[in-house]
Amino acid sequence: MPEAEALRRGKAIVSGRGAVAYDGQLARRRPLHPTYALRLVVDRDRTARLASVRPDDTTRTEPAVLLDAAPRPVRQRAYRSCARPGSARPVVMTKQLDVDYLVVGAGATGMAFTDALIDHADVRVALVDRRLATGGHWLDAYPFVQLHQASSFYGVASTLLGGQVQQRGPEAGLHERASGAEICTYYERVLADRMLPSGKVEWFPGSDHVGGGRVVSRVTGQQFQVPARCRIVDARYLAPDVPSVSPPPFDVVGGARVLPVNDLVGLTEAPREYVVVGSGKTATDAVVWLLGQGIDPGALRWVRPREPWMLNRAVVQPAPEVFLAMVADTMTAAAAAGSLDDLFLRLEAAGVMLRIDPAVTPTMARAPTLGTWELERLRSVDNVVRRGHVRSVEPGRLHFDDGPLVISRDALVVHCAASGLQHPPAVPIWGPDAITLQPVRSGFPCFGAALVGYVEATRDDDADKNRLCPPTPYGNSRAAWGRMQVLGARAAQSFGAAPDIRDWANGVALNPARIPPGQAPSAALDDALGRLRANVGPGLARLAELSGLHSLP
Repeated sequence: MPEAEALRRGKAIVSGRGAVAYDGQLARRRPLHPTYALRLVVDRDRTARLASVRPDDTTRTEPAVLLDAAPRPVRQRAYRSCARPGSARPVVMTKQLDVDYLVVGAGATGMAFTDALIDHADVRVALVDRRLATGGHWLDAYPFVQLHQASSFYGVASTLLGGQVQQRGPEAGLHERASGAEICTYYERVLADRMLPSGKVEWFPGSDHVGGGRVVSRVTGQQFQVPARCRIVDARYLAPDVPSVSPPPFDVVGGARVLPVNDLVGLTEAPREYVVVGSGKTATDAVVWLLGQGIDPGALRWVRPREPWMLNRAVVQPAPEVFLAMVADTMTAAAAAGSLDDLFLRLEAAGVMLRIDPAVTPTMARAPTLGTWELERLRSVDNVVRRGHVRSVEPGRLHFDDGPLVISRDALVVHCAASGLQHPPAVPIWGPDAITLQPVRSGFPCFGAALVGYVEATRDDDADKNRLCPPTPYGNSRAAWGRMQVLGARAAQSFGAAPDIRDWANGVALNPARIPPGQAPSAALDDALGRLRANVGPGLARLAELSGLHSLP
């Protein structure tokens, strides 16, 4: 069927990744890059494709499905039916939902909260996401992404994502880390095999919560309303920005070759030079992947606006004698530290922290985990640019605040500079208008969301819930990382004082600090617990002082 004929007949193109076009107008898509052109292709055999044309005239296509009689898209704010001129305007009826909770966001925290809630309360939940599948930002992640932490620490409380120890490769002896594809499949399985069959969860993909308990489908325009008693759960408060859906934070001019990290796997012609822009986990993953494909380190230029501290993955493992030993080492270093610089140098000496360049003191401390084998690869890149943030890119030049830098004219600039995890101010998790999901124990969002779900299911008073589960904001700078440790420890002391919560948390693999029921005694665990008891008080007090929290309750 020719494309024009398909469009005249009111066809819709729906791609497997969620792009939707009606009558030739793009209604919704997973953004590939702000300078890409997107067009519809309908073959004679009714095979539909969405083609994205890059500035360099190369084309990438996504498979799609041709749908008959699809409605036009409903604008996010207008919510009106868009019938063809001259036709009767259909009436969109609002359907009333009999639910107790409206969970907005089916990513990691929304899924973990819902799973724990329905496990411990007889409730009905409407689970809503603007995407067409569960998984949140993992649906937009680059193809070679993996969890930076052990799989056991991620997912939902009822269903283990992965608990095997790797037997070969550079991480032999460490727990497995799931790939992005495995995580998306896992969440699909949790929804299909656990949540929906429970009869407690209704799933509304491709839909928006527009306020006031009203949900609108992006695909059909159908509207849904939850009752006044329904609690709204905001699982998007900390939703990360990733390169595939966020334009570069610099100008791209003159046809410069700039691609998000996702598109590295689709290259058909190697550039003379790769320029990776970014300091965080995405950038380190991109560099490690490129070097693993055989790229010569000399062909790689790495723009690092800030130097990062990273946690040694070997000491962040789901074994209490390992994880609690790391916590004990952290408290010991903190108790003796004379400054933030001294603290992180002590943590490095203890094998807790890693830095890429031993000659440069990092100031960034989001602290994802890193393998020592990855560190070795990263250190092979000598051409590192430390001139702050890139302001613009043109063929043959990068522009910084202090002037231009000459690069190869055909260089490929790899965008890894999305903001990643967000840092909005911490708010009470239980508020008057919504339950706002945030980390509780420092650095482990899935455990925090599951904990909030359990507490919501087993308590009635919001003030008591907020006392048990104060939020712990993510760190970014060294001082913010110190504050995260202190606030996370306070939170653990608070919820751990409740016997039922303590028992639940010790039975959940998402909890990194748990001692599972029936854990066999060992000298290593006894040593870790002894050192932790001796140093946690002075360590937290010193961390609070160094990070600007001057008093502990």
